[in-house]
Amino acid sequence: MLIGDVARRSGVSARMLRHYESLGLVQPTGRTPTGYREYSNADIQRIFHIESLRSLGLSLRDVGRALDDPGFKPSELVADLIRQTRERIAREQELLRHLRRIDAAEPSGWENVLQIVSLLQALTSESAGKRQRAALSSVEEVPVPVEALVDAVLNETEPNVAGALRWALAQTGEAALALLAEGLASPEAEVRKRAVQAVAEIPNAAATALLQDALTSSDLAVRRCAALPLSAHGVVDSIPTLINMIADGVNDVDAADALGALAREPSVAETIAADVINRLADSTTDAARRRLAQALADIPGTTASRALAELSDDQDRAVALTATYLLQLRDSP
Repeated sequence: MLIGDVARRSGVSARMLRHYESLGLVQPTGRTPTGYREYSNADIQRIFHIESLRSLGLSLRDVGRALDDPGFKPSELVADLIRQTRERIAREQELLRHLRRIDAAEPSGWENVLQIVSLLQALTSESAGKRQRAALSSVEEVPVPVEALVDAVLNETEPNVAGALRWALAQTGEAALALLAEGLASPEAEVRKRAVQAVAEIPNAAATALLQDALTSSDLAVRRCAALPLSAHGVVDSIPTLINMIADGVNDVDAADALGALAREPSVAETIAADVINRLADSTTDAARRRLAQALADIPGTTASRALAELSDDQDRAVALTATYLLQLRDSP
Protein backbone atom coordinates (compact mmCIF):
# COMPACT_ATOMS: atom_id res chain seq x y z
CA MET A 1 0.00 0.00 0.00
CA LEU A 2 1.39 3.38 -1.01
CA ILE A 3 1.78 6.29 1.37
CA GLY A 4 -1.26 8.15 0.03
CA ASP A 5 -3.49 5.12 0.58
CA VAL A 6 -2.08 4.63 4.11
CA ALA A 7 -2.75 8.28 4.93
CA ARG A 8 -6.38 7.98 3.82
CA ARG A 9 -6.92 4.72 5.70
CA SER A 10 -5.17 5.68 8.93
CA GLY A 11 -6.04 9.37 9.10
CA VAL A 12 -2.33 10.19 9.55
CA SER A 13 -1.04 12.68 7.02
CA ALA A 14 1.67 11.70 4.56
CA ARG A 15 3.89 14.39 6.09
CA MET A 16 3.49 12.87 9.59
CA LEU A 17 4.19 9.37 8.19
CA ARG A 18 7.48 10.66 6.78
CA HIS A 19 8.23 12.22 10.17
CA TYR A 20 7.59 8.87 11.88
CA GLU A 21 9.95 7.27 9.40
CA SER A 22 12.69 9.87 10.09
CA LEU A 23 12.40 9.07 13.83
CA GLY A 24 12.55 5.33 13.19
CA LEU A 25 9.08 4.71 14.55
CA VAL A 26 7.79 2.98 11.43
CA GLN A 27 9.66 1.89 8.32
CA PRO A 28 7.90 0.95 5.06
CA THR A 29 8.45 -2.74 4.37
CA GLY A 30 9.48 -2.12 0.78
CA ARG A 31 9.66 0.12 -2.23
CA THR A 32 7.97 -0.06 -5.60
CA PRO A 33 10.14 -0.39 -8.73
CA THR A 34 9.73 3.37 -9.14
CA GLY A 35 10.96 4.04 -5.60
CA TYR A 36 7.68 4.82 -3.83
CA ARG A 37 7.24 3.68 -0.21
CA GLU A 38 5.17 0.55 0.18
CA TYR A 39 3.54 -0.32 3.52
CA SER A 40 2.50 -3.81 4.62
CA ASN A 41 -0.46 -4.68 6.84
CA ALA A 42 1.99 -5.00 9.76
CA ASP A 43 3.27 -1.49 9.04
CA ILE A 44 -0.27 -0.13 9.07
CA GLN A 45 -1.01 -1.94 12.33
CA ARG A 46 2.10 -0.35 13.89
CA ILE A 47 0.90 3.09 12.73
CA PHE A 48 -2.40 2.47 14.52
CA HIS A 49 -0.47 1.42 17.66
CA ILE A 50 1.57 4.63 17.49
CA GLU A 51 -1.58 6.74 17.25
CA SER A 52 -3.23 4.86 20.13
CA LEU A 53 -0.27 5.50 22.43
CA ARG A 54 -0.07 9.15 21.36
CA SER A 55 -3.76 9.55 22.28
CA LEU A 56 -2.77 8.71 25.87
CA GLY A 57 -0.39 11.64 25.93
CA LEU A 58 2.87 9.75 25.35
CA SER A 59 5.66 11.55 23.60
CA LEU A 60 6.97 10.04 20.36
CA ARG A 61 10.13 9.04 22.22
CA ASP A 62 8.09 7.11 24.80
CA VAL A 63 5.98 5.59 22.04
CA GLY A 64 9.15 4.17 20.45
CA ARG A 65 10.30 2.73 23.80
CA ALA A 66 6.88 1.19 24.43
CA LEU A 67 6.81 -0.52 21.03
CA ASP A 68 10.44 -1.61 20.71
CA ASP A 69 11.79 -2.22 24.24
CA PRO A 70 10.82 -5.76 25.40
CA GLY A 71 11.61 -4.82 29.01
CA PHE A 72 9.52 -1.65 28.97
CA LYS A 73 7.06 -1.51 31.88
CA PRO A 74 4.18 0.92 31.43
CA SER A 75 3.22 1.32 35.12
CA GLU A 76 5.63 4.17 35.94
CA LEU A 77 4.95 5.99 32.70
CA VAL A 78 1.17 5.68 33.11
CA ALA A 79 1.43 6.97 36.71
CA ASP A 80 3.45 9.93 35.46
CA LEU A 81 0.87 10.60 32.75
CA ILE A 82 -1.89 10.58 35.39
CA ARG A 83 0.03 13.14 37.45
CA GLN A 84 0.67 15.36 34.43
CA THR A 85 -2.97 15.13 33.36
CA ARG A 86 -4.19 16.11 36.83
CA GLU A 87 -1.85 19.09 36.87
CA ARG A 88 -3.02 20.13 33.41
CA ILE A 89 -6.68 19.82 34.42
CA ALA A 90 -6.00 21.91 37.55
CA ARG A 91 -4.37 24.61 35.40
CA GLU A 92 -7.29 24.56 32.98
CA GLN A 93 -9.81 24.77 35.81
CA GLU A 94 -7.96 27.72 37.30
CA LEU A 95 -7.95 29.41 33.89
CA LEU A 96 -11.69 28.73 33.55
CA ARG A 97 -12.34 30.30 36.99
CA HIS A 98 -10.24 33.29 35.96
CA LEU A 99 -12.16 33.75 32.71
CA ARG A 100 -15.53 33.41 34.45
CA ARG A 101 -14.56 36.09 36.93
CA ILE A 102 -13.55 38.45 34.15
CA ASP A 103 -16.82 37.71 32.36
CA ALA A 104 -18.80 38.35 35.57
CA ALA A 105 -17.23 41.81 35.83
CA GLU A 106 -18.81 42.65 32.44
CA PRO A 107 -15.79 44.53 31.06
CA SER A 108 -16.62 47.31 28.64
CA GLY A 109 -13.43 46.94 26.58
CA TRP A 110 -9.98 45.40 26.48
CA GLU A 111 -8.53 48.14 28.67
CA ASN A 112 -11.12 47.23 31.29
CA VAL A 113 -10.23 43.54 30.89
CA LEU A 114 -6.56 44.31 31.52
CA GLN A 115 -7.45 46.33 34.64
CA ILE A 116 -9.51 43.43 36.01
CA VAL A 117 -6.75 40.91 35.27
CA SER A 118 -4.22 43.15 37.03
CA LEU A 119 -6.48 43.46 40.06
CA LEU A 120 -7.14 39.70 40.23
CA GLN A 121 -3.39 39.05 40.11
CA ALA A 122 -2.82 41.61 42.87
CA LEU A 123 -5.37 39.85 45.10
CA THR A 124 -3.18 36.71 45.01
CA SER A 125 0.14 38.55 45.27
CA GLU A 126 2.72 37.46 47.85
CA SER A 127 2.89 41.11 48.96
CA ALA A 128 0.40 41.95 51.72
CA GLY A 129 0.54 45.61 50.67
CA LYS A 130 -0.47 44.77 47.10
CA ARG A 131 -3.34 42.60 48.32
CA GLN A 132 -4.58 45.38 50.58
CA ARG A 133 -4.39 47.99 47.83
CA ALA A 134 -6.23 45.62 45.50
CA ALA A 135 -9.00 45.20 48.08
CA LEU A 136 -9.47 48.96 48.35
CA SER A 137 -9.22 49.45 44.57
CA SER A 138 -11.91 46.84 44.00
CA VAL A 139 -14.44 49.32 45.39
CA GLU A 140 -12.98 52.66 44.41
CA GLU A 141 -11.71 51.91 40.89
CA VAL A 142 -12.36 48.60 39.13
CA PRO A 143 -15.18 46.32 40.36
CA VAL A 144 -13.91 42.83 41.12
CA PRO A 145 -16.19 39.78 40.79
CA VAL A 146 -17.68 38.79 44.15
CA GLU A 147 -16.36 35.24 43.82
CA ALA A 148 -12.78 36.51 43.67
CA LEU A 149 -13.29 38.70 46.74
CA VAL A 150 -14.83 35.82 48.70
CA ASP A 151 -11.92 33.53 47.80
CA ALA A 152 -9.48 36.23 48.91
CA VAL A 153 -11.34 36.76 52.21
CA LEU A 154 -11.49 33.05 53.02
CA ASN A 155 -7.77 32.56 52.36
CA GLU A 156 -6.29 35.76 53.81
CA THR A 157 -4.08 35.36 56.91
CA GLU A 158 -2.82 38.94 57.32
CA PRO A 159 -5.22 40.80 59.71
CA ASN A 160 -4.96 44.23 58.04
CA VAL A 161 -5.50 42.80 54.57
CA ALA A 162 -8.36 40.65 55.83
CA GLY A 163 -10.07 43.73 57.27
CA ALA A 164 -9.78 45.59 53.96
CA LEU A 165 -11.12 42.59 52.06
CA ARG A 166 -14.10 42.19 54.42
CA TRP A 167 -14.87 45.89 54.00
CA ALA A 168 -14.75 45.56 50.21
CA LEU A 169 -16.95 42.48 50.35
CA ALA A 170 -19.49 44.24 52.56
CA GLN A 171 -20.00 46.81 49.80
CA THR A 172 -21.38 44.07 47.54
CA GLY A 173 -24.37 43.46 49.83
CA GLU A 174 -26.18 40.14 49.61
CA ALA A 175 -24.26 38.99 46.51
CA ALA A 176 -21.55 37.35 48.63
CA LEU A 177 -23.76 35.55 51.15
CA ALA A 178 -24.31 32.31 49.22
CA LEU A 179 -20.57 31.89 48.71
CA LEU A 180 -19.83 32.75 52.35
CA ALA A 181 -22.42 30.18 53.43
CA GLU A 182 -20.35 27.59 51.56
CA GLY A 183 -17.31 28.86 53.48
CA LEU A 184 -19.16 28.23 56.76
CA ALA A 185 -19.42 24.58 55.73
CA SER A 186 -15.71 24.29 54.89
CA PRO A 187 -13.78 21.37 56.46
CA GLU A 188 -11.08 23.87 57.48
CA ALA A 189 -11.71 25.61 60.82
CA GLU A 190 -9.88 28.81 59.84
CA VAL A 191 -11.93 29.16 56.67
CA ARG A 192 -15.17 28.78 58.67
CA LYS A 193 -14.00 31.46 61.10
CA ARG A 194 -13.10 33.88 58.30
CA ALA A 195 -16.44 33.24 56.62
CA VAL A 196 -18.49 34.15 59.71
CA GLN A 197 -16.34 37.23 60.33
CA ALA A 198 -17.07 38.38 56.77
CA VAL A 199 -20.81 37.73 57.14
CA ALA A 200 -20.82 39.77 60.37
CA GLU A 201 -19.73 42.88 58.46
CA ILE A 202 -22.53 42.73 55.89
CA PRO A 203 -25.33 45.00 57.20
CA ASN A 204 -28.56 43.40 56.07
CA ALA A 205 -31.26 41.03 57.28
CA ALA A 206 -30.06 38.10 55.17
CA ALA A 207 -26.61 38.30 56.79
CA THR A 208 -28.20 38.41 60.25
CA ALA A 209 -30.22 35.29 59.42
CA LEU A 210 -27.06 33.52 58.29
CA LEU A 211 -25.35 34.49 61.55
CA GLN A 212 -28.28 33.06 63.50
CA ASP A 213 -27.76 29.78 61.65
CA ALA A 214 -24.08 29.99 62.60
CA LEU A 215 -25.06 30.05 66.29
CA THR A 216 -26.03 26.39 65.92
CA SER A 217 -22.70 25.44 64.32
CA SER A 218 -20.70 22.60 65.86
CA ASP A 219 -17.65 24.87 65.55
CA LEU A 220 -17.20 26.84 68.79
CA ALA A 221 -15.15 29.56 67.08
CA VAL A 222 -17.93 30.13 64.54
CA ARG A 223 -20.55 30.43 67.29
CA ARG A 224 -18.41 32.96 69.14
CA CYS A 225 -17.80 35.05 66.02
CA ALA A 226 -21.54 35.09 65.33
CA ALA A 227 -22.65 35.92 68.89
CA LEU A 228 -21.10 39.39 69.22
CA PRO A 229 -22.58 40.98 66.07
CA LEU A 230 -25.93 39.28 66.72
CA SER A 231 -26.11 40.80 70.19
CA ALA A 232 -25.78 44.24 68.57
CA HIS A 233 -28.99 43.41 66.66
CA GLY A 234 -30.76 42.43 69.89
CA VAL A 235 -30.76 38.70 69.12
CA VAL A 236 -31.26 37.02 72.51
CA ASP A 237 -30.24 33.61 71.12
CA SER A 238 -26.66 34.86 71.43
CA ILE A 239 -26.86 35.02 75.25
CA PRO A 240 -25.66 31.45 76.08
CA THR A 241 -22.64 31.78 73.81
CA LEU A 242 -21.77 35.21 75.25
CA ILE A 243 -21.92 33.83 78.79
CA ASN A 244 -19.67 30.92 77.85
CA MET A 245 -17.21 33.37 76.28
CA ILE A 246 -17.04 35.24 79.58
CA ALA A 247 -16.53 32.03 81.55
CA ASP A 248 -13.84 30.83 79.14
CA GLY A 249 -12.06 34.20 79.02
CA VAL A 250 -12.47 34.58 75.23
CA ASN A 251 -13.27 38.20 74.30
CA ASP A 252 -14.87 38.28 77.74
CA VAL A 253 -14.90 42.09 78.02
CA ASP A 254 -16.68 42.47 74.67
CA ALA A 255 -19.07 39.65 75.58
CA ALA A 256 -19.89 41.32 78.93
CA ASP A 257 -20.54 44.62 77.16
CA ALA A 258 -22.81 42.81 74.72
CA LEU A 259 -24.79 41.27 77.58
CA GLY A 260 -25.14 44.70 79.18
CA ALA A 261 -26.55 46.11 75.95
CA LEU A 262 -29.06 43.26 75.65
CA ALA A 263 -30.05 43.73 79.31
CA ARG A 264 -31.60 47.14 78.62
CA GLU A 265 -34.82 45.25 78.07
CA PRO A 266 -36.04 44.33 81.61
CA SER A 267 -37.35 40.86 80.74
CA VAL A 268 -34.11 40.06 78.94
CA ALA A 269 -32.09 41.36 81.90
CA GLU A 270 -33.77 38.84 84.22
CA THR A 271 -33.05 36.03 81.75
CA ILE A 272 -29.39 37.02 81.46
CA ALA A 273 -28.99 37.25 85.23
CA ALA A 274 -30.51 33.80 85.72
CA ASP A 275 -28.28 32.30 83.04
CA VAL A 276 -25.15 33.89 84.53
CA ILE A 277 -26.08 32.53 87.97
CA ASN A 278 -26.51 29.03 86.52
CA ARG A 279 -23.13 29.30 84.79
CA LEU A 280 -21.57 30.44 88.08
CA ALA A 281 -22.87 27.31 89.74
CA ASP A 282 -21.32 25.15 87.02
CA SER A 283 -17.95 26.94 86.95
CA THR A 284 -15.07 25.15 88.63
CA THR A 285 -12.30 27.73 88.30
CA ASP A 286 -11.97 30.88 90.40
CA ALA A 287 -10.98 32.98 87.35
CA ALA A 288 -14.17 32.03 85.52
CA ARG A 289 -16.33 32.83 88.57
CA ARG A 290 -14.68 36.24 88.93
CA ARG A 291 -15.36 37.11 85.30
CA LEU A 292 -18.98 36.00 85.61
CA ALA A 293 -19.43 38.04 88.79
CA GLN A 294 -18.03 41.11 87.03
CA ALA A 295 -20.45 40.51 84.14
CA LEU A 296 -23.36 41.09 86.52
CA ALA A 297 -22.24 44.72 86.92
CA ASP A 298 -24.20 45.93 83.89
CA ILE A 299 -27.22 43.67 84.38
CA PRO A 300 -30.05 45.59 86.07
CA GLY A 301 -32.85 44.02 88.07
CA THR A 302 -33.48 42.21 91.34
CA THR A 303 -32.13 38.85 90.18
CA ALA A 304 -28.66 40.26 89.49
CA SER A 305 -28.70 42.27 92.75
CA ARG A 306 -29.67 39.21 94.76
CA ALA A 307 -26.91 37.18 93.10
CA LEU A 308 -24.31 39.84 93.92
CA ALA A 309 -25.48 39.92 97.53
CA GLU A 310 -24.94 36.17 97.81
CA LEU A 311 -21.56 36.41 96.11
CA SER A 312 -20.40 39.07 98.57
CA ASP A 313 -20.01 36.19 101.06
CA ASP A 314 -18.28 33.92 98.55
CA GLN A 315 -15.38 31.75 99.74
CA ASP A 316 -13.22 33.21 96.97
CA ARG A 317 -12.12 36.54 98.41
CA ALA A 318 -11.69 38.12 94.96
CA VAL A 319 -15.25 37.15 93.99
CA ALA A 320 -16.59 38.44 97.31
CA LEU A 321 -14.77 41.77 97.01
CA THR A 322 -15.93 42.19 93.40
CA ALA A 323 -19.56 41.49 94.33
CA THR A 324 -19.40 43.85 97.33
CA TYR A 325 -17.97 46.65 95.21
CA LEU A 326 -20.58 46.17 92.51
CA LEU A 327 -23.38 46.22 95.09
CA GLN A 328 -22.06 49.52 96.45
CA LEU A 329 -22.11 50.97 92.94
CA ARG A 330 -25.71 49.80 92.43
CA ASP A 331 -26.78 51.36 95.74
CA SER A 332 -25.06 54.67 95.04
CA PRO A 333 -27.40 57.50 93.95
